[in-house]
Amino acid sequence: MKIKIIIFAAISTLLSFQVLSWGKTGHRITGAIAQWYLTPQAQAAINDILLNEDLAEASTYPDEMRSNPSEFWKKTASPWHYVNVHAGKKYGNVGAPPEGDAVTALEKFAKQLKNPKSTLAEKQLALKFIVHIVGDLHQPFHSGTNLDKGGNDIKLTFFWNKSNLHRVWDSGLIDRQKLSYSEWATILNRKISAQQAKTWMTTDPIVWVDESAKLRASLYPDSDKLSWDYQYQNLPIVRQQLEMGGVRVAAYLNNIFK
Repeated sequence: MKIKIIIFAAISTLLSFQVLSWGKTGHRITGAIAQWYLTPQAQAAINDILLNEDLAEASTYPDEMRSNPSEFWKKTASPWHYVNVHAGKKYGNVGAPPEGDAVTALEKFAKQLKNPKSTLAEKQLALKFIVHIVGDLHQPFHSGTNLDKGGNDIKLTFFWNKSNLHRVWDSGLIDRQKLSYSEWATILNRKISAQQAKTWMTTDPIVWVDESAKLRASLYPDSDKLSWDYQYQNLPIVRQQLEMGGVRVAAYLNNIFK
């Protein structure tokens, strides 16, 4: 019995890194920002696929389905939320593991979305994953290292509550501001200049991964007790990553539907 418990705990710890991502608020922010930067062609195509959903609503679907007991959601799709890039390395030095990762999943779903033989259900799944994965790749600890499971193994307190470094970046810093996703999106979008949006509109996920991996290296705290100082230092980074993520969701979809 003890062996079974230990094995189950080990599996649960491993999967916790595989499925966590920007919290629901973070994903909805990037989806909502993306709506402002879609071309008319992309918006029309998205309307035909999502029907009565927008990108903010669609963005959380892959996380909402993670409790589905099917092998697809429990095993196949788990590695598609992140990449592993060790310190000092770039994605090109590492590449994807056999089971794939966020970069290979984006390729797969872009092809599925472009394929005229794809069913509506297949296109809906592809679109929802794309919005979600692009958002994930702008959370720096989703370009993480399996040495600490993307910060999940870095246990700490955040404003005196038990947490870990990955969770702080997924949701802690965002949720502590007590803003709805639509308030966040409105506030952030009006601060994005036309020049910034133009500069950020690269559609190469490897560029995003390398940016996030480089940024991640500077985000490890000196203390295991995080509060006002860590928030002050890093909230501007959170804001910019959400802005960039939203612009790039739109850029990636515009490129698919051009």
